[in-house]
Order: sequence, then structure tokens, then C-alpha cells
Amino acid sequence: MEAYGHDRFCGGGQPVGQALPPAALRCGVSALWLAAALLVPAGARAQIVCTLGPGASAYKPAADQRPSGDAMQLAGRVNAALKTICAANCPEAALFRNTTAPNAMLVAAGGQAKLVYAPQFFSAAYDSFGDGAILGIIAHVLGHALDDTMGAAWVKSDWPPELRADAWAGCALARIDLSAADFEASLSALAKYPPPSHPGWKQRLLALRTGYTQCGGAGAKFDAAAARSGARE
Repeated sequence: MEAYGHDRFCGGGQPVGQALPPAALRCGVSALWLAAALLVPAGARAQIVCTLGPGASAYKPAADQRPSGDAMQLAGRVNAALKTICAANCPEAALFRNTTAPNAMLVAAGGQAKLVYAPQFFSAAYDSFGDGAILGIIAHVLGHALDDTMGAAWVKSDWPPELRADAWAGCALARIDLSAADFEASLSALAKYPPPSHPGWKQRLLALRTGYTQCGGAGAKFDAAAARSGARE
């Protein structure tokens, strides 16, 4: 395990030059959602699905690098939780770090997707809230990908994309079964680092709670964490 702090999510390695071999992509399981590196096809037109910060126009895809081991470990926890929801139907998404990313973002192109995080953002979120913050952020961003491929009666069709992603994030956090402290940290981070076009926090809490309770989480645990998180409009 790397030392905690800024270097925790900066990682090592070199800029991605080729996709990992299938064994590395799959990590020994079928239909792995979150791969360590999966290149978007050259020439494919990229669409930014979600960002958790301003400055998307400054993002430079050529600066994508392999994620740190700690980022992959935390993403793996979200991945394992989501696989209990979508099983063999999970879409694949690559994970990259990039200092030009607008905090964290989901990019889709050519039928593939990638979650790109700014290592300085993950480090700041970790310093403020711990592992729970990173888990909540990843769950929300990947919630957009899950919303594009899955349907659920409890995800309201009239909700905007950010609320639907929050609902899937709540579902994932329930399946991870976080400690009370980590769950509180997840909610605090989601409140502190909203998408630029986010709905009000009360609406987001409702969507998060819906997903959380629909996927096995206890409503009382959610309400207690929401009250302690200090998140406000």
C-alpha cells in the first residue's frame, strides 16, 4: 500500500500507449466493468457524460495515464458492488488519471467509456474525508454509465441524469456496505464536489436514499449519516 497523502493517487507508471492484455483487463473474472486501461479508439468522437468540476475544455486526453494502485483498489470495491447489480450486463469503463481532468469525469466514445480523475482532486478529497469520499465519487460517476445500460422501476424517468446517477450511486454504496464513518464521508464528498449543473442537495439526497434503500441499505443508517455529514444546500 502506498503512503497516504498526495502521492497516494498520483501513482507511477507511464502514459498509456497500448491496451492491457485480456488477462489484465479481466483480472480473472468475466465481464469486469472497471479495467485498468482500455483505449478509446483513435478518431472516435468523445462525449463528456459527467464532470465533477469546471474546466472540461482544458482536458487533454493525450495526458491520460495509468491509475495509481490505491485508486484501482478503491475503484475495485465499487466495481465488485456494481457487479452484484448488473452481473454479466455491466458495461466496461477504463480508469485513468490525468492532471488536466476537471476533478473526475466520465467520457464515452466508440462504444467505450473511461473514468478519468485528477490525482490532485482525489488527494484533496481523501485528505478531507478519507476513503469514503473516493468511493462515493466513483460510485456517482459510474452511476451515469450504469444508468445508460440498466433500468429500474425506482429510478424515476423524469429525474435529470445527475439524479439518476445519484440513485445508482446510492445503490452501489448500499452494496459496498460501508462503515458509518465511511458512508458519512461519501455523502459529505458528494455534497462538496457536485457536478456543475447539479440539482439541489435535498433532491440529490432523496435520489441517493432511494437507491440506497432499494438495494438493501437501511433507511435509518442513511438518515443518520446524512444528518452527521453536515451537508447543506
